[in-house]
Amino acid sequence: MAEDSGQEKTEDPTPKRLKEAREKGDVPRSKELNTMLLLLVAASAVLLFGSAAITDLGVMMVDNFTLSREEAFDEKYLLINFGSSAIEAVWAVMAFMAVVLVAALVGPISLGGWNFSTQAIAPKASRMDPLAGLKRMFSLKSLVELAKAIGKFLTVTFLALYFLDTVQNDLYDLGKMDVFVAMSESLSLIGWAFLIISLSLIIIALADVPYVLYESAEKLKMTLQEVKDEMKNTEGKPEVKGRIRQLQREISQRQMMKDVPQADVVITNPTHYSVALKYEDNHRNAPIIVAKGADFIALKIREVAKENDVPILQSPPLARALYYSSEIGDEVPTGLFKAVAQVLAYVFQLKRHRLQNAEKPTIPKEQDIEIPNEFRQDS
Repeated sequence: MAEDSGQEKTEDPTPKRLKEAREKGDVPRSKELNTMLLLLVAASAVLLFGSAAITDLGVMMVDNFTLSREEAFDEKYLLINFGSSAIEAVWAVMAFMAVVLVAALVGPISLGGWNFSTQAIAPKASRMDPLAGLKRMFSLKSLVELAKAIGKFLTVTFLALYFLDTVQNDLYDLGKMDVFVAMSESLSLIGWAFLIISLSLIIIALADVPYVLYESAEKLKMTLQEVKDEMKNTEGKPEVKGRIRQLQREISQRQMMKDVPQADVVITNPTHYSVALKYEDNHRNAPIIVAKGADFIALKIREVAKENDVPILQSPPLARALYYSSEIGDEVPTGLFKAVAQVLAYVFQLKRHRLQNAEKPTIPKEQDIEIPNEFRQDS
């Protein structure tokens, strides 16, 4: 374990570590920010929709307390009236409840984004460990939570007392007002008190959010050894990757050697490079590279070509140009068409000579094979 090695967590978390943390539900969340946003939105909704809601509820209450004698003793009417009153009450507070519901959904994801994790809600025996619980109770996080709770209590208490002292006369005047006016006025006072107390929580949230982000970043930090181990596990150990590359090269070389007998010609730089070409008139517009190699592989290509009577032509400039400008399976570059055409013309004439006893062609001289400057390579 990294902790056992005594290494400090100094490295930023890797993308893999961050992804695993989100899968476990370990994302930064600020309860203070959520509470502040919810209370602010609720207080604003009270001020915006409270007056209309209290008027509708007041009318409904008057209707329910002014029933005639026949209506009061009619069980069927009372049941119908109760149902309609319940619907009216719901509609009266519908706007307020809708706004608060949106705030309750948006608030928790305002920091850390949307994240659903089944691992976070799965039961864990470690959560029931009394020793772990005691450790959490006396941890730095618990002290911070205690400090935030005391701060909230003092701030809210101070503002509440200040607000009550400010509106003291307005509270006394409520008893002199008409019932409907008093209800509307009292709701307005409650809304403003609610809003002012909610605004006080901004101070707590402004202190809590940076702390939550810092705590989350520190928790996810990694030691240098953890970063190295993760890279090994993700990308593979260097020796394993090297072995895989070696096997891939061997497989590619074996396949390449199988294609050499079907080549039309092998162009060589006698000691370093070999490139095998094949031209299929019905399938390709240009010859293709079926094999190429340097040093030992070049020697092996020449051996296979000799064993299968594939013509071998020495042309160092052309061999180097083809080796560096093309990959296996590629068509010959347009700039080398003329040089390759000279070689293939010699090869096809040589085949006719062997099959039909025609005149033996002259081997193209190196200086006669034109290589454009952009394809020339130093030896």
